[in-house]
Amino acid sequence: MKSEPDEVSIDDLARLGHVPWFGVRNYQARNFMRDAMRPGDLTFFYHSSCPQPGIAGIGRVASEPYPDETQFSTVNPYYDAKSTRENPRWLLRDIAFVCKTRLLPLIELRQHPELAAMPLLARGNRLSISPVTPAEWSFITGQLLGLTHCKE
Repeated sequence: MKSEPDEVSIDDLARLGHVPWFGVRNYQARNFMRDAMRPGDLTFFYHSSCPQPGIAGIGRVASEPYPDETQFSTVNPYYDAKSTRENPRWLLRDIAFVCKTRLLPLIELRQHPELAAMPLLARGNRLSISPVTPAEWSFITGQLLGLTHCKE
């Protein structure tokens, strides 16, 4: 799950405990969040659109999907005139803090052939939410981050 750190950073998530993952306005990313995620699933918290993009921590899906309120507010940059309360187009889930990790930069992720098929690493990928296979998760948490304390 990608977030711009000036909007919500891993430190913000740690301080707040959990946040609603609002503002997703791509159908494929929305569908990943709506259909593939389950409460309790762990996620990488990725800082994007910043000087050093990369994995900054781990979060946990903390809710079922529910309507993103920002789609209904005409003064919000995420407003969607075609969305209605009766038929909302955009959903969100709450994400809870699990742990902060060392920053694992995008450039380092790209160096490992084990991760070559990750959607996150595809050139031009702009999705804020993309899937991670169990093998990719294990490689990143084990080989690259050496985590034992973040696993639930």
